[in-house]
Amino acid sequence: MAKKKKNKKKTHSGLKKVLNIRQSGSIKICAQGGLHNTGKQSAKRSRQKRNANELHKSDYKRIKDMI
Repeated sequence: MAKKKKNKKKTHSGLKKVLNIRQSGSIKICAQGGLHNTGKQSAKRSRQKRNANELHKSDYKRIKDMI
């Protein structure tokens, strides 16, 4: 009998566009809601969404397989 190949996990293509992995290993993530339909938001809100956040440790455990 021929051997079956193991299924490989694919990287989540939507997640690739949102996350950036830093050299230290931490993950940089954008604030939600800052990509489109921003004309409705106040200038203060859109300024605040430019700042990046670090992914929380509990989320890192859940997401590391998808990267």
